Amino acid sequence: MSERTAVLLMAYGTPSSLEEVEPYYLSIRGGRQPTLEQVEELTDRYRRVGGRTRLLDITQEVAVALQQRLDAQDADRFQVYIGMKHWHPFIAEVVERIAGDGIRRIIAIALAPHYSKMSIDGYRSSMQEAVDSLTDPLSVRFIESWYANPLFISFMAQRIREALKRNFPSDGEKDVKVVFSAHSLPRRILQWEDPYPEELRQSCEAVATAAGLSSWQFTFQSAGRTSDPWLGPDILETLGNLAGDGAKRVLMVPIGFVSDNLEIVFDIDTEAQELAQGLGMHLARTEMPNASPDFMDALADLVLNGTGARISDG
Repeated sequence: MSERTAVLLMAYGTPSSLEEVEPYYLSIRGGRQPTLEQVEELTDRYRRVGGRTRLLDITQEVAVALQQRLDAQDADRFQVYIGMKHWHPFIAEVVERIAGDGIRRIIAIALAPHYSKMSIDGYRSSMQEAVDSLTDPLSVRFIESWYANPLFISFMAQRIREALKRNFPSDGEKDVKVVFSAHSLPRRILQWEDPYPEELRQSCEAVATAAGLSSWQFTFQSAGRTSDPWLGPDILETLGNLAGDGAKRVLMVPIGFVSDNLEIVFDIDTEAQELAQGLGMHLARTEMPNASPDFMDALADLVLNGTGARISDG
């Protein structure tokens, strides 16, 4: 039996064509049929960014780069896989493949730094259901959150410094409003004492301190189109308020995301950018980690040492 350990990188998933948007949306809604209007709205978003995002491509690139980094540390000890929550390759399919490869141990990491029961537990449930369906048991180490990893904090701070210098070269941070953002969730998570808002606060404070920021603020983005109230303020509201206060230059730091997914290339680069231009503001953002070497340093540290992570074993 192989002594290797599987490293399962999990991401949200993305359709690869406009024709796949509706079944993808059906998965997001847990099998409940979305309305025609909802499908058309999401399809239009993908159409406006070229028909698809590079989320799957980027996740595959991350897996290759992480495999190389881990092999350099300890060859043949780890095998990296990717699984998606809401599209192919589904997490369940990949867990079955891991078992078929003769691997009995999994380290599972959602490519989202902060924990929420509503979001991260969805990855855990998909994985655990797949593991429980196997004839032979697998041991699972699930990394629940990793926003406190020092290498993550360090490279996020460096990205802020680089973005300020690149986009506002004349006088750096002066008069630039630095705004951190993360995916909104329904406000009912507050009733569960969900740690998500507090993890975001701690994460932003740590990165802002490391970046040497004198001031910053936080906003949510990408709220769902449901009847439930979602956490705010929303990014579009925040930009409007900043413009009303006379701000002309804004740097977005999407700390809740690690790749150029739809929430980045549409919600920030398209929708928020259009609003900012209409308000006479210069809006820029930090580069995403994607498969960069510094992000591989952080992921490898999580796999090998679990530094700054909250981990559950099963």
